[in-house]
Amino acid sequence: MEEIKYPIRINKYLRDMGLASRREADKLVESGSVFVNGKRVDNGIMINKEDNVSIKGKTKEYQYLAYYKPRDLATQDLSGKISVITEWKKKGLYPIGRLDKSSEGLLLLTNDGRFARKVLSGSSKYEKEYLVSVKEPLRTGIIRIFQSGMETQALGKLLPAKTQIAGRNKLRIILNEGKRHQIRIMLNELNYTINSLKRVRIGDIELGNLKPGETRPISVSM
Repeated sequence: MEEIKYPIRINKYLRDMGLASRREADKLVESGSVFVNGKRVDNGIMINKEDNVSIKGKTKEYQYLAYYKPRDLATQDLSGKISVITEWKKKGLYPIGRLDKSSEGLLLLTNDGRFARKVLSGSSKYEKEYLVSVKEPLRTGIIRIFQSGMETQALGKLLPAKTQIAGRNKLRIILNEGKRHQIRIMLNELNYTINSLKRVRIGDIELGNLKPGETRPISVSM
């Protein structure tokens, strides 16, 4: 679920907000159930960020799940845009962000586009915590490098990352940004070999005692 770019067609807006599928949105507009700034609208109208959109007589049950993505499960197709967690896609639930195939741990699944955009906004409220195991012994200088904002060849200058050495070969990293393969690139450019990478927390939502492939309902605050 990506950030909405305005102006946007009403049916795509309703879909991206998690209020209806695109086909359902067309039907809602045609039935006279969609209002923008208090006025009934027709299909094709463009929505701006400041517009107030409402649907008469329609409520949607939002769902929020914590999911333990197993290692070696791909969550994106080759284009990086479409979820291949087909069981959840059929239920109208999509992962917020991604974990690469070789990584494991916490993913959030939802049908609420508003919540997805909040999580992806880079807000410290939804910082992401990872436990990483590497082959080589860790050097203490890695903490200073990460916390000062690492300069990388692949991604350029990165935001500071809270870092703690949790063992001879284990590292705890907390990110507020989520660039593609960020942790792997950071460690690779410092000549470390990653053995495992697990996301254990997003904001105040923890992986907890979930086992690979399991889900549990979560409560979220908007």
